[in-house]
Amino acid sequence: MNQNVIAKVPAVTLLFWVLKILATTLGETGGDAVTMSMKLGYLVGTAIFAVAFAVFVTAQIRARAFHPVLYWAALVATTTVGTTLADFCDRSLGIGYAGGSSLLLALLLASLALWRFTQGSIAVSSVSTPRVELFYWVTILFSQTLGTALGDWTADTEGLGYLGGVTIFVILLGLVAALYFLTRISHTVLFWLAFVLTRPLGATLGDFLDKPLTDGGLALSRYAASLALLALMALCIAVFPQRAARKAH
Repeated sequence: MNQNVIAKVPAVTLLFWVLKILATTLGETGGDAVTMSMKLGYLVGTAIFAVAFAVFVTAQIRARAFHPVLYWAALVATTTVGTTLADFCDRSLGIGYAGGSSLLLALLLASLALWRFTQGSIAVSSVSTPRVELFYWVTILFSQTLGTALGDWTADTEGLGYLGGVTIFVILLGLVAALYFLTRISHTVLFWLAFVLTRPLGATLGDFLDKPLTDGGLALSRYAASLALLALMALCIAVFPQRAARKAH
C-alpha cells in the first residue's frame, strides 16, 4: 500500500462538504426527533446518542481501511450527540446560548491545542494512528456541539430567524472559501473554521425544516426530514466515489 495514503479519513473535496452539511442537518432533525418528538428529553437523548457515538467511533478507529459508510455513520453520530448535548447544556442546565458557546469554544480550542502540542500537527493528513484519530473525533465532537449552540444562538437569541441564520453562515463559509483560494492563510486553520461553521448552518437549516410555521419553520415531520436526509446521504455515498486523504509529499 502507498504509505502516502491515509486510509481512514476521506479527502476534503466538494463532496466532503456536501455530505458534511447533510450530516449536520440530519443531526439536528434526528436529535430533535428523539428528544422532542419522542419526548425523551435532552439527557436521555444525549445518553442514547453518546452510546452510538462510542460504538461508531470505536469501530472507525479499529478499522484498518477507509470505509465511507462507517466514517459518515461516525460523523452523523457526532452531530446527533452534539445537538442533544448542546441543548442540554444551554437549556436544561440554564447556561444559555452565550455561556454554552463560550464553554464549548474553550473546549474546542483546548482540544486542538493539546492535539497540536502532543502530535505536532492538527492537519487532516496527520490522522494516521489511533491516538491521532482519537484527537480527531474528540475535536469533531466539540466542534459539532459548539456549532449547534451557535446556530441556536443566532436564530433564536439574535432574532435573525432560521433563514437569517442560514444566510449568515452561508456568507461566512463563502468568506472562508475566498480566503482559501485567494490568500496564503493556513489551509489547516481554514479547514477547521469551515468545519465548525458548517455545523450551525446545518443546525439552522434543520430547524427551518421541522420547526412550526409560527416560529418561521416549514413544520415538516422530523422523522420524514431525517429519513429524507439519510437517503440523500446514502445516495451520494453510493453514486459518487470517495478517496482517502493523502499526506502532503
